Amino acid sequence: MSAPSPSSETGARTVRVDLAGRPYDILIGAGLLSGIGAQIAALRPGARVAIVTDRNVAERHLATVETSLRAAGIGSVAVVVAPGEKTKSYAGLEQVVEGIISARIERRDLVLALGGGVVGDLAGFAASVVRRGVDVVQAPTTLLSQVDSSVGGKTGINSPQGKNLVGAFHQPVLVVADTAALDTLPAREVRSGYAEVAKYGLLGDAALFGWLEAKGREVISGGAARAEAVAASCMAKAAIVARDEKETGDRALLNLGHTFGHALEAGAGFSDRLLHGEAVSIGMCLAFAYSAHLGLC
Repeated sequence: MSAPSPSSETGARTVRVDLAGRPYDILIGAGLLSGIGAQIAALRPGARVAIVTDRNVAERHLATVETSLRAAGIGSVAVVVAPGEKTKSYAGLEQVVEGIISARIERRDLVLALGGGVVGDLAGFAASVVRRGVDVVQAPTTLLSQVDSSVGGKTGINSPQGKNLVGAFHQPVLVVADTAALDTLPAREVRSGYAEVAKYGLLGDAALFGWLEAKGREVISGGAARAEAVAASCMAKAAIVARDEKETGDRALLNLGHTFGHALEAGAGFSDRLLHGEAVSIGMCLAFAYSAHLGLC
């Protein structure tokens, strides 16, 4: 399993998502939220920022981010939503869109998605429609969002008829994955996110799968192995997204386990009874079982 090269400026690992004409970096490392202001100031001098987050993440990380932005001379406004999958809805979208508009965010400014997959999807979609498109920086704080949902530009909300049926492709201009944020997560959230890590190995990366067999417990418990897993997952996804941004071919591979998984989530009422990663892990098992039944594997 190869590792991405470190950034000489930040000490973070940097993974490049090499989209034609619109490349962006994923920064991976511990403590990056405390320096996010400098990153944004370098990326977009003079921009103001609307921070979209949920109540749980705000309690842990919002002050750090606001302090960093203030130190870099960046004005910011926070839009705080309720945690949980039910917020990824039309009502949640309206709250975020109106919050961004009330903050007087213009196209030259930025939306900062600070949180897990729900916040990232919701904030990214809101950014795509406010003023016909405001750039977004993703700052994922869960394992699942760091290895999957923050990378690749898929944004959206759920419909009463199904998960992620309303949305848009809206690529971030930067992803800042602070692996220290993962230390604040409940064990269940970490295990849920691990399903998406395992998915990359199951998609045919034998070296990664073998490494996970040896290091899986360390990835879940924390430490250097966890950061390695985030970096390897981001590299795998970045390579697929770079060659198939809009999911017309290879990118559909990343949906392994999601067809069954989304149905299970809908059956659970998009509630904490079944987390997304848990649904994906069950969905992958069902997909393999069905493939075997059809004689495909």
